Amino acid sequence: MARTAATLLFVMVWLSFLQAQPSTNIQLNQAGFYTHAPKIAVVTSPAQSGIFYLLSADKKDTLYKGILSAPENSAYSSTATSIADFSAFSAAGVYILFVPDAGYSYPFNISNDIHRALSAASLKSYYYQRMSMPILPQYAGKWARAGGHPDKEVLIHPSAASGKRPAHTVISSPGGWYDAGDYNKYIVNSGITMCTLLTAYEDFPLYFDTLQTNIPETGNGLPDIINETLYNLRWMLTMQDPNDGGVYHKCTNAAFDKMIMPAGCHNPRYVVQKSTAAALDFAAVMAQASRILVSFKKQLPGLNDSCLHAAQYAWHWAKQNPAVLYDQRAMNALYQPAVTTGAYGDNNIKDEWFWAACELLATTGKEAYIQEILHYRPAVAAIPSWNNVAALGSYTLLRYKNTLSKYRQLNLPAIEQQVIDLAGSLVGNGGNRAFRTIMGQSKKDFIWGSNAVAMNQGIVLINAYLLTKDKHYIAAALTNADYIMGRNATGFCFVTGMGSRSPVHIHHRLSVADGITQPIPGLLAGGPNPGMQDKCKYVFTEPETAYTDTDCSYASNETAINWNAPLVYVSGALEALQYELAYSVRK
Repeated sequence: MARTAATLLFVMVWLSFLQAQPSTNIQLNQAGFYTHAPKIAVVTSPAQSGIFYLLSADKKDTLYKGILSAPENSAYSSTATSIADFSAFSAAGVYILFVPDAGYSYPFNISNDIHRALSAASLKSYYYQRMSMPILPQYAGKWARAGGHPDKEVLIHPSAASGKRPAHTVISSPGGWYDAGDYNKYIVNSGITMCTLLTAYEDFPLYFDTLQTNIPETGNGLPDIINETLYNLRWMLTMQDPNDGGVYHKCTNAAFDKMIMPAGCHNPRYVVQKSTAAALDFAAVMAQASRILVSFKKQLPGLNDSCLHAAQYAWHWAKQNPAVLYDQRAMNALYQPAVTTGAYGDNNIKDEWFWAACELLATTGKEAYIQEILHYRPAVAAIPSWNNVAALGSYTLLRYKNTLSKYRQLNLPAIEQQVIDLAGSLVGNGGNRAFRTIMGQSKKDFIWGSNAVAMNQGIVLINAYLLTKDKHYIAAALTNADYIMGRNATGFCFVTGMGSRSPVHIHHRLSVADGITQPIPGLLAGGPNPGMQDKCKYVFTEPETAYTDTDCSYASNETAINWNAPLVYVSGALEALQYELAYSVRK
């Protein structure tokens, strides 16, 4: 009898514990909501009562009561959802959502700066990715580490040999960021990353002027977003051959390092084959940097001029070598050692020509670049990615349309309409109705790096807002931030160290090898990817749920600098435009 009573007591205590725990059946932005913006949670388990309650953080007071929407089946998983919309509630504070039969949500905030912490963390993540220097405790806390990959003695790979730099010549190429979960540096992927970060500053300078992230350079008279991009910019400058202007495709080991800390890595490093894509991406970044750094001549004397010279020199090389594509397999058939790290090969570089020409025109005003813009201008706008960068050029032309409108042959109104049409196509069918996000309205959204798709969609929508001032676009961009932060079919907040349920076991050498349970914060995981190319074990395999928080999973749980950059842009833009979000659903 005593044993039965004890068992019953244990069961009652356990049930009480379970009831007190946040439910994984209520998906919402785990950071919270802007005071006067839309506020939506998604319930993914049957809720017979059809009612939800907004509670105080201590669960003692009911502050709002609402009716759940009728259940709706998701198009890209077996999930059925009901929507809890409490947009009408606007009091700042910390709250919990309660749904009978589903349980309690994670606690969340309502405030006017709900994504500022996300903005700072996503930008700060680049400091942790720095190579060739120690990451210090006063800036990194428990994630401090010794430096690695000094890259002061890098070899010219036989594929990159030239008359003045024969194979095995030693050059210096220090600095830069580790590209992803690996320890290499790639010009092509740095291209879109640098552009996105620099564009965030161009579009929202007042916000980023005030965003400090506690890095060694903080307080030196430059915004931290500029300080951070400079660390990679200076590395990129070392990747240009001073003898001809060509740009090496990457700085890399022959093979990936093991899952060890950088200080333990001592394999030979190489710069590998010059490529036209690398030269054009480099030219675009340097041209953009040049015009931004004009504002910081006092702090950085001569650097803007050096960047512009480097951009024009790389452009000249590309004009002389217009079709040098990077084909790693073909290269390895000719040269040793074989290189098996990330290829970033691109067989179609029309978009690189367009982007580089746009940046050079915007910076120099020289009509010589217009011919390439007209020749390579895309027929329609597309969501940008590392191998499709045309939209970056369109954004630039439209940012400077008042200055460039004198070049009527550019037909800037048509380019503007392309961007607006792309944004309109994203919002036109209502997005993913089951989760009320723009992200996930097509199976094609769920690819390798799907979370970057969500953020780059956000940039398109924000650009459409800047062009039209139609608040529906900024409200739509906010839904994709909600998606990243937890309102999705997996229930994860995909940014490490943020929210209540975020990735712990990301595919990231620095986070795996450091012996610290928590991964480096501020990193965006790749996200659902039904391709599952890593062959790891996935409990869920449907398009919008094919994600696993294991370090085995480079196909769904790796991080990359080009995925984090649009997160920096979108979170910063939402903070800068927070008052534009006010009552955007009630326009």
